[in-house]
Amino acid sequence: MTTASVMNILSVQSSVAFGHVGNSAAVFPLQRLGFEVWPVNTVAFSNHPGYGAWRGQICDAELVAALLAGIAERGVLASCAAVLSGYLGTVETGIAVLDAVREVKKANPGALYCCDPVIGDRDGGAYVRSGIAAFFRDRALAEADIAAPNHFELEQLTGRSVASLAEALGAVDALRRIGPPIVLVTSLETSGRRDVSEMLVGEDDAAWLVTTPRLPIAVNGAGDAVAALFLGHYLRARSPEKALAATAAAIFAIIEATARAGTRELQLVGAQDAFVAPRRHFATRRVR
Repeated sequence: MTTASVMNILSVQSSVAFGHVGNSAAVFPLQRLGFEVWPVNTVAFSNHPGYGAWRGQICDAELVAALLAGIAERGVLASCAAVLSGYLGTVETGIAVLDAVREVKKANPGALYCCDPVIGDRDGGAYVRSGIAAFFRDRALAEADIAAPNHFELEQLTGRSVASLAEALGAVDALRRIGPPIVLVTSLETSGRRDVSEMLVGEDDAAWLVTTPRLPIAVNGAGDAVAALFLGHYLRARSPEKALAATAAAIFAIIEATARAGTRELQLVGAQDAFVAPRRHFATRRVR
């Protein structure tokens, strides 16, 4: 890959020193796929709070805005192919992110905004500050080109219960009416089976589903890695179906390696070849 062909991605989300969540889960997979990544962190924690104890703090919105402004001052926004956002910390930080999205799109009208609306999950419920969910629903998603909620977040953002594939498709359409033309749903559970995991992507009048075996392990950061992988593959292929298939193969391989290692932290480095050449592939099924 030549230097001229390398695409740049601005990634604004959380970061941990130990483990892989947020930018700590998104940056390396994108780099391994051949992208240059500009990470701006919304929190600086020692580790994922799921351990029950951690050190660090949420970054002030003023600091995040200053870092974003500093990047813009380098005159490089026209070369930015996409903005990826995840855990925000505060609504004020979210506003700074949207300001940056507008500046990037002004400099490069072809740039994409991929919004991972981090709110919570089905096991633990919501874990973000008050106002964050409304910010995503009322402001951020209206400007997104791609949204990547999990099952719980899809329900929270649309106000719909999702228990079947038909209901998932209806919720995807409802979310698309808010703004993002492409919606990727991760950690979907509509089959009624506990031994499989589903991902669904919808655009226009088409939608595809991929099903992978559910491994007996709970890990942090898988959703962050999935959003990054999907964005990277979509930038290359410009096909939601192809991006879905490539993402499913890669994340399954990473979680499989993590299970073998007996750890709760994604084995992104040890299993990095799976980002570009996974050994197992999963067929997508068109469901609309």
